[in-house]
Amino acid sequence: MNPSHHRRPGLSRALYEEIRARMADGTYAVGAPMPSTRALAAERGLSRATVTLVYEQLAADGFIETRPGAASRVASGAAATVNSPRSVPVAAMPAHLARPLSAVGQRIAALGLATPSPKEGEQDIDFVYGPLSGGDFPTLAWMNALRAVERQRSNRLEYDDPRGSIALRTALQAHLSRARGLACSAEQIVIVSGSQQALDLCARLFVDPGDPVVVENPGYRMAHHAFEAYGARLRFLGIDEHGAVTDGLESLGLAKLAYVTPTHQFPLGGFLPIGRRRQLLDWAVRSKAWVVEDDYDSEYRYAVRPEATLLSLDAHGCVVHVGTFSKTLSPQLRLGYMVLPPALVEPFAAAKRVTDRHAATGVQRALALLLEDGSYDRHVRRMRRLQQARQVALLQALQRHLGAKAQVQGAASGLHVVVWLPSLPASAEPLLVAAAQRRGVRIHPLSPLFHPQAPDRALPRPCGLVMGYALLQPEVIAKGVERLAQAVREVEQA
Repeated sequence: MNPSHHRRPGLSRALYEEIRARMADGTYAVGAPMPSTRALAAERGLSRATVTLVYEQLAADGFIETRPGAASRVASGAAATVNSPRSVPVAAMPAHLARPLSAVGQRIAALGLATPSPKEGEQDIDFVYGPLSGGDFPTLAWMNALRAVERQRSNRLEYDDPRGSIALRTALQAHLSRARGLACSAEQIVIVSGSQQALDLCARLFVDPGDPVVVENPGYRMAHHAFEAYGARLRFLGIDEHGAVTDGLESLGLAKLAYVTPTHQFPLGGFLPIGRRRQLLDWAVRSKAWVVEDDYDSEYRYAVRPEATLLSLDAHGCVVHVGTFSKTLSPQLRLGYMVLPPALVEPFAAAKRVTDRHAATGVQRALALLLEDGSYDRHVRRMRRLQQARQVALLQALQRHLGAKAQVQGAASGLHVVVWLPSLPASAEPLLVAAAQRRGVRIHPLSPLFHPQAPDRALPRPCGLVMGYALLQPEVIAKGVERLAQAVREVEQA
């Protein structure tokens, strides 16, 4: 910076330093146009002459490039030369500037949940569970529904019911009655931003610090985290080929709630038999416990209709039913729902209002139209055929390339299977992940889905993989399994 910069008034210096900081953190990226001097002056309440002076100094110092008749742009290398206090890592801040988090905040920070990095454009064959193929989205039907919603836009733009759009709740009630045999009223339904928000609401309204909460192990770790964040002490139900082993409930003692995936246990895929379902509900009544039923992918039952929901069997108002559209439409829509016992509707509606007022109304109304005109049901039938074809491709490829070396569990439904490799111990999972990665294949081991504090986590077991197939086409699945088999042979011989 030249000496004249230090003599500029405080306002121009502050703006100069702020723009440099925004270059450092990437807000103003290299080559990006800068706001016009007129626009920035109006936004900041400064004179245009002050902003012009700042831009001239930035240009003189090599941070922006100016051309007559064109917008000023951030110069190449500007970010690397900026040394802004705002770019200092949090960990490097002086201790006296630190501020304590709340107890909930400290528990969440201790979970160590890393923000996932974008994977757009990666060429690896990824057998991840969760993402769907963009080509499967019903784009035409969805855009038609959005256009219809825009044509119906009200003159009065206001906050909506925290429970969600009444049109969507009414259409969803009819859909759940048809598809799941679930008898409820639209008043019992609350629309949420995906099932994870539903779990957070359950944890917030049901769990006090120190309360026991029963969960499946292995199980859905993001559910575990939701309860742990509010101070729950987790107690673990073992899993067999039929799902949660409910005979173990009595030995766990009293609990505030139990979280289960009875229609398709995550990740092992079992279907909880009717006897175990009744045993779970009887325990809940005796224990005065809530049961949270996560019905996350019941649309993908390939052989027979799904079992009756726990909510359908509940005669005492203790079951909260959670569902999502992330597995049929897109996880990016952030749309899920809860079906609540009548006594819980008002508390959950109030908690939803405190959290985010309500889910985005436009997408709710668009989804309501798809449910009402049958487009959603047709889409689900199409998706079921596509996903079953992908699963068949995966099973055939596993048989062809690994044969008896691979044992598949949980193939009756869903968007993933668990593949056991008896020739390798669980401790070999990291080696197998690395060997597959070198061949351009991403696989996902089972071990992280066992809670680290569960007493049976260290019991000997074979190497296990959770293999999702919803993101991949059949020919890509076959190629990925062939490479996986090569990786298995490499680790076996190591």
